[in-house]
Amino acid sequence: MDWLVGIGAVIALAGVAGLIWCILLALKARKSAANDDDLRLRLQRVVLLNMGALGVSALGLMVVVAGIVLA
Repeated sequence: MDWLVGIGAVIALAGVAGLIWCILLALKARKSAANDDDLRLRLQRVVLLNMGALGVSALGLMVVVAGIVLA
């Protein structure tokens, strides 16, 4: 089941890349927000993307664990 571990690692790394992207989006929103309402809307979008990226990363780690257990 080595291929399952490899696929899981790729999925987990995609999730980590998404988390890094969320950090960059939050920093950009903080610098360019005109008022509090604009900042709140932008950060709400970032939170949704952050939760999705965290879910993808967790899914990738579950696939890796499944590959290790089945090996």
